[in-house]
Amino acid sequence: MKDFGTMADFDLLLEEMHKRKIKLIMDLVVNHSSDEHEWFKQSRSSRDNKYRDYYHWWPAEKRKPPYRWSFFDVNSEAWKYDAQTNSYYLHYFSQKQPDLNWENPKVRNEVYDIMKFWLDKGIDGFRMDAFQFASKDTTWPELPKGYEKNIIKYYGVGPNLHNYLQEMNKEVFSKYDVMTVAEGAGSSPEDASLFVDPERKELNMAYHFESVDIGKHLHDFGLVKYKDIFSRYDTAFKDKGWLSIFLGNHDQPRMVSKFGNDTPEFREISSKMLSTFIMTMRGTPYYYYGDELGMNSIRFDSIEDYTDVDTRNKYIGLKNRGGDLKTFLEGQKQTSRENGRTPFQWDRTKNAGFTSGTPWLKVNPNYDTITFEAQEKDPNSVLNYFRKLVQLRKKEPTLVYGKYTLLDKENPNVFAYTRELDGKKLLVLLNFTDKISTYNIGISTAKSIIILDNYARTKKLKNNTLLPYEAIIIALK
Repeated sequence: MKDFGTMADFDLLLEEMHKRKIKLIMDLVVNHSSDEHEWFKQSRSSRDNKYRDYYHWWPAEKRKPPYRWSFFDVNSEAWKYDAQTNSYYLHYFSQKQPDLNWENPKVRNEVYDIMKFWLDKGIDGFRMDAFQFASKDTTWPELPKGYEKNIIKYYGVGPNLHNYLQEMNKEVFSKYDVMTVAEGAGSSPEDASLFVDPERKELNMAYHFESVDIGKHLHDFGLVKYKDIFSRYDTAFKDKGWLSIFLGNHDQPRMVSKFGNDTPEFREISSKMLSTFIMTMRGTPYYYYGDELGMNSIRFDSIEDYTDVDTRNKYIGLKNRGGDLKTFLEGQKQTSRENGRTPFQWDRTKNAGFTSGTPWLKVNPNYDTITFEAQEKDPNSVLNYFRKLVQLRKKEPTLVYGKYTLLDKENPNVFAYTRELDGKKLLVLLNFTDKISTYNIGISTAKSIIILDNYARTKKLKNNTLLPYEAIIIALK
């Protein structure tokens, strides 16, 4: 596909990354293929084509197949009728993304060959896109009405998923020195731990969606419930297995706009607070490009500004049903994942220095004030605070491997916890609100040393209070 350049471009990218000691983890999208892929063209051509069973088909003469919900379909229908063979094919995502039939061993072996191709080039691992959905119950039972409200429970971790991962590990991963991570890992910490228990020989790391699937904004969800999510997952993984910690990715609005406060008064300070959280929790931090500058959601006004299949198809479906389009677009300003996909803001030149061509999406108009170039020069910038956090985590194994203990559990404003390893104890205090907030942690901080504070406070703590969105890391004595 010309959009993505040539294999020579890729080879150069990998070579130059490795020169700089940067590892490249590749996105492996094998729950589905494109409908333009040769396999699917063959598969849909006739019922007896050798590629027919590479996908899930349902003959129309057997009546309409049992309802399956689709993430990106205009009508939320995952079975798409295809007249060429009078059959329906399955697509959990877009109708241009037919699901591969992982129950077919030929498909699995084809995928393993693809994986080996990239690993032999020298890439450093895979992120398994949507892979928790790969295994299906191909008896296609009727599912309870409204099941799509708990889609992970019904679509995630199908009957043979762990068998396929163990087979994949045996055939591929075990032969290379690579890192593997699951996108999504079931609907509970117990589910997630099965993916990464070293004895099971599946994957190295899991990331779950519970911490980002909380609705429009953290304020609406509530900090007490939010603390419980992270604490439950930490408990499940405290002895074996490994998690990722993240607040932003390509499927989310901007971190500061969803979990912090992106008003001019609080954008920088709350960005620093959220970064402190990510960098002081147990697990591998995943940090999405632009969040290190405190880039915020663009909030498009018109459907014409969106290229995302999710937003556009929801809009079309709503329009077909005579729904309230104005309210929908207003909601998308806060929730659409397009908010996180605008080009990186390098400088104040055209398109924020991202490209001389036409970018995939509009650049956020605030690139006259939020840029890498400006923050590079400012010692107190969001970027330079982020760098301090990275360096601190690199030299403090306590922040990587230390025991996590939640404090002041019911406090609705403050997230407080300790990290402890080999006799060293660090305290992290985070105010998730725009108000001065108090905390009660039951620990004396009289002789403690402040290691890092996003307000650059160097004096001792006073009166158990935190300034709006304040973040403090303390070495306890």
